[in-house]
Amino acid sequence: MSEGYQVIVREKVLQQDMYYKNNIIMRYTIKYPRFISDTYQTLANKLNALYRTKAIMYERSNIMNLYQMAMVEYEYSIANNFPIRQFEAYVNYIVTFNQNCILSLYFDQYEYAGGAHGLTVRYSDTWNLPKSKRMDLSDFFPHRNNYREYIIQTIEKQIETELANGDSMYFENYVQLVNENFKANNFYLTEEGLVIYFQQYDIAPYASGIPTFVIPYGPTSVVLPKC
Repeated sequence: MSEGYQVIVREKVLQQDMYYKNNIIMRYTIKYPRFISDTYQTLANKLNALYRTKAIMYERSNIMNLYQMAMVEYEYSIANNFPIRQFEAYVNYIVTFNQNCILSLYFDQYEYAGGAHGLTVRYSDTWNLPKSKRMDLSDFFPHRNNYREYIIQTIEKQIETELANGDSMYFENYVQLVNENFKANNFYLTEEGLVIYFQQYDIAPYASGIPTFVIPYGPTSVVLPKC
């Protein structure tokens, strides 16, 4: 695929070790992007403000809630002579597509609040730079009114192939779960195609992570808008 216009990406970080009674009971790292673009700097400024605000709001709300929970857990562990479990929050982003005047990225938000393991939630955005708008899934299927059915059928075929090869684990009723948990906002772009993802536990056990499925580019499938 020919590489067109790109924006410059710089990383910003909020992080802190949080103490209670002279012990670190929680630590967090929140990474978010800052974009630079001579051609689309007005939009870049809006995106910078958006992602910075989201990071700060997460820090002020989710982090503080987790910290309160960590304090309660600390007191409970001390009272019952249990090991102290350090809470954690980690937010990272990946820019998956940055060309042809389109910018696509996702964020993984991991939280550990005791228990056997933490939980990761993914969310994503894809932006049309010349039009200064967030793109919808339907924008990539101009020749298909039934693009939802097409995507779901493609995903089900990929799962069948993976199961036949013994490559992955899915819940037995994955066909029903794919239909129920498919969300039009859960996508991003890569060089290979449009990626649909499901959250942990949506269609597969925790060990499977976040299931992803690539819908390849093609004249009758996924079409990239031109600048």
